[in-house]
Amino acid sequence: MSVPDDFAVVMVTAPDMALARRLAKAGLEAKLAACANIVPAVESHYWWEGNLESSEEVLLILKTRQALLPKLERAVREIHPYDTPEFVALPLTAGSRKYLTWLKDNTEAE
Repeated sequence: MSVPDDFAVVMVTAPDMALARRLAKAGLEAKLAACANIVPAVESHYWWEGNLESSEEVLLILKTRQALLPKLERAVREIHPYDTPEFVALPLTAGSRKYLTWLKDNTEAE
């Protein structure tokens, strides 16, 4: 069994549910993520090109392995319409052994 720090949770925002579902499906079908959660309504506030902006977005949360982060980011960037899509990976510091085994078993082999 890999240690928990072999895994990551990735956050990606999308402009709508259709794109979030498309991103989730792409990551899952390629075995770059074992699970995708879609949070349907988030209000984002951020700086863009010198202006303070806000927008309604959808939050996609992906569970994966650290080794797959570069491939997963490429897959997101290929589909995502934003010039600078959010792709933020947080390392896991703890998790149940059974869940982490499931996560490893349901992602691409290294």
